Amino acid sequence: MIEVYQKRALTYLILLVTYTVFNYKTIVVNSSFLTLFSPQTEPLDPCYDELGNPRRCIPDFVNAAFNKEVKVSSECGNPPSRLCIATNNDRGDIVKDCQICDINDPKRRHPASYLTDLNNPNNLSCWISEPLSQGNQNVTLTLSLSKKYELTYISLQFCAAKPDSMAIFKSMDYGETWHPFQYYSSQCRKVYGRQNRAAITKANEQEPLCADSNTEPIPGARVAFSTLEGRPSAYDFDNSPVLQDWVTATDIRIVFNRINVKTQTSETTTIYTIDDNITDSSNDLTKPSDAVYYAVSDLAVGGRCKCNGHASKCVYNKDKKLVCDCKHNTAGNDCEKCKPFHFDRPWARATAFDAHECTPCNCNLHARKCRFNMELYKLSGRKSGGVCLKCRHNTAGRHCHYCKEGYFRDSAKPITHRKACKQCDCHPVGSSGRNCNITSGQCQCKPGVTGISCNRCAKGYQQSRSPVQPCIKIPQNNDISFASMETTSEPDSDSGDSCSSCQYSTQRVNLRKYCKRDFAIQANIISRETVGDWVRFTIQIQQIYKHATTKLRRGSEFIWVPIDDLACKCPKIRVKHTYLILGNDERESQPSGLIADRRSIAIEWKEEWADRMRRFQTRQFKGKCKHETHV
Repeated sequence: MIEVYQKRALTYLILLVTYTVFNYKTIVVNSSFLTLFSPQTEPLDPCYDELGNPRRCIPDFVNAAFNKEVKVSSECGNPPSRLCIATNNDRGDIVKDCQICDINDPKRRHPASYLTDLNNPNNLSCWISEPLSQGNQNVTLTLSLSKKYELTYISLQFCAAKPDSMAIFKSMDYGETWHPFQYYSSQCRKVYGRQNRAAITKANEQEPLCADSNTEPIPGARVAFSTLEGRPSAYDFDNSPVLQDWVTATDIRIVFNRINVKTQTSETTTIYTIDDNITDSSNDLTKPSDAVYYAVSDLAVGGRCKCNGHASKCVYNKDKKLVCDCKHNTAGNDCEKCKPFHFDRPWARATAFDAHECTPCNCNLHARKCRFNMELYKLSGRKSGGVCLKCRHNTAGRHCHYCKEGYFRDSAKPITHRKACKQCDCHPVGSSGRNCNITSGQCQCKPGVTGISCNRCAKGYQQSRSPVQPCIKIPQNNDISFASMETTSEPDSDSGDSCSSCQYSTQRVNLRKYCKRDFAIQANIISRETVGDWVRFTIQIQQIYKHATTKLRRGSEFIWVPIDDLACKCPKIRVKHTYLILGNDERESQPSGLIADRRSIAIEWKEEWADRMRRFQTRQFKGKCKHETHV
């Protein structure tokens, strides 16, 4: 008897050590205990301290198998059979206890539900398999936990001798795949191809072991598998993702591979059967046959709901599915991710030192979605990695913290205000675009234009009719002194080239004027340069309607204007304007290129000129210009 009690004490010690290793929950004693019985005091959320700061929390330790369904590959009673249990009494005599197993009789059934019901040591209820044949002794028990659990132990209480060989498997994906958890056999290498009691190191902490259950110091017919026993990182569980994964399971499968035949006469209990229709009477018992059964009274799975330190309990959701009651802004069945819009820090499992609470992205109330960027998180000193998506209210940027193009910041409103960004009020003619300075709202004005919205001419400029250069510089007296002198002086009888002789009848172009000119082009004036008695303009030819002796093509070209004619505004040409220019090539001692003098026509371009010039082209091709002569 003393030896039996010693074995029991050792068993309880093993289970206690296992429970202590896995029970990493921090116990906090606080003032709420003193007011435990006060009706006004609400219990604190275990996931937060008295000041509301997040801390690690875990669900209670439970028997995850209790009252759960176990699917078995074999069950006695179909057809009905009589089984006998032979035990040794105190005097060493064999005492037989026989009963009928009948699946159709509730009082004589031995169903799988007995495996996970309330276990009463004084009145065992046993699941019993069908009789085992000599060639096939494999029987499978499959238990679904309905959720991920972190397991501490798996315990089996047998009603008779332990099987000689059995394997425990786990699944982490609800039965899709299975991984070995533990093997038991008196012949580990022969049955499972594994060494008996192999050494475990940090390099192979996820490796299943094989042991002989009949040599374990556990009293009675019980097998107890501790998931963390002997694992080197068990006492540093918080920092061991390998062991965290090792103890995680959604389903458990136990496979009995071989009965313990050698112990049928030496163990204290053995199950036999007589597979006939003998009545249930002790007088009808005969010598037990060779048929045997597996019989288990209790299957227990100790562990906690896997919530990664972010929940203190598991609850059933609206779909009646067991899930973690997640805190710390986490989400998922196992609190395995951050809830939407809380991606400013990466998700992590809570530890005793850091709850790793998920924090919301800073989008200044202008976005509803965000994502996490690890590179930005590292660059910020591991403080912030959130990137806002689809910024609203005309904002932009990682945090929706500035105004998008075409809008500027209203300094009278905070950045979180939905009208913090105002639309740029840029004048469509006076500004060079719709964008403005995102801080001041100043539009980009064209030359000579001013105002925050580019809506007026600057000092020294006057309004023109050109959309290209709406404000032009006001001419000064010294700019037109030569023209004034020419106008006020007596005409030169030899040359007759005074300003009074300029032709101003150029505001209208007819076929006659078109035919008398050697070229007709649409050109944009780029720049000007004085070269001797000439002013050379760099132009960009946009369209060619007529060219005679000079071969023209679109693009950059020069046009020469006599400085005297330009002073008299014959023709009147200004930089950054577009003109319809009609001129002649015939001139003695002229520079190479196009010539525009007082006989030329230069009219500021209007779109209606295009159709008229095409009509002139058509008439020219039909020979309408042959009778015209140059002037």
